[in-house]
Amino acid sequence: MKILAINPGSTSTKVSYYNDGSIVEEQSISHATEDLQHFQRTIDQIDFRRDIILSFMEEKGISPQELDAVVGRGGILPPVSSGAFEVNESMIHYLKHVTTIDHPSNLGAILAHEIKENGNEQTIALIYDPVSVDEFDDVARVSGLKGIERKSIGHALNMRAVAMKVAREAGIPYNEATLIVAHLGGGNSISIHHKGRMIDSISDDEGPFSTERTGGLPLKYIMPLCYEHSLKDMMRIYKREGGLKSYAGTSDAREIESRIEAGDEELRVVYEAFIYQIAKGIGELSTVACGQVDRIALTGGVAHSKAVVSGLKKRVEFIAPVVVEAGEHEMIALSKGAERVVLGEEQAQQFEYK
Repeated sequence: MKILAINPGSTSTKVSYYNDGSIVEEQSISHATEDLQHFQRTIDQIDFRRDIILSFMEEKGISPQELDAVVGRGGILPPVSSGAFEVNESMIHYLKHVTTIDHPSNLGAILAHEIKENGNEQTIALIYDPVSVDEFDDVARVSGLKGIERKSIGHALNMRAVAMKVAREAGIPYNEATLIVAHLGGGNSISIHHKGRMIDSISDDEGPFSTERTGGLPLKYIMPLCYEHSLKDMMRIYKREGGLKSYAGTSDAREIESRIEAGDEELRVVYEAFIYQIAKGIGELSTVACGQVDRIALTGGVAHSKAVVSGLKKRVEFIAPVVVEAGEHEMIALSKGAERVVLGEEQAQQFEYK
């Protein structure tokens, strides 16, 4: 079983080669700013990134002809269910010409298709658990202002992979388990998985602040700022200059912890608030299942921090046992998802846009 997985980021492309149950080659290929700056839109980088992937394959002795599947991280599609989707012309058209959000994950499906075109007749191109996975209950969509609907946007690929792994290791079928997964990184997402569906989540613009994103803010104090700054500036502040970075001047949690250990009392309070807000988000989602939660999982880069894990356990372990799955699991999640489709254990869905 030979599978190539592709995960495009803003300044890098992660590529892995999966063979009979495990990843045997993996590389995060960085892209220099000067190589990207002349592309007006991210989608214009298709040829550039495809050629880099083909070079990686040639260097590692991976022939497109031997691939059973090529799987890319799914992009900003309309709300879809979880699982696998075959890359088709409708999906490619939507990502190239319709989607209004310029996001690097939009490249995943198209790059998978491009590599598949170099493969054999049996090679399939897929995406798995795209960013726009939406399995919310209707009650979770209500925002508090008619005409504005809460949407499921977050780290679905990593969170579902972690949820399935934690459930399996706990001896509980994913389709019967209730789990809360907190993805802690540059942006924070917290989701609740109930009987095989991600029924609600707290996105990085609603809940706890992260290392560089503001999270939810007091609305009445934010409104005046919107008249003082452009939309572009406000998006930059929320997404790149908020959170711990706005208080500490850095988004590096390790550096912040070192400064706290050296006696920075003001930063200590901020860091405690960082942990406090994540715990509040976990507690908030526990009410969705009336407190009946089997496991709480912590994932993402910040889950490597002993201080964060310890602080969260003190606050939320009364709800359910806390399991740490630090880092990201996206490449293996893509590969395993594609493998299930090739083996016939899971049916690939068809994307339709009307």
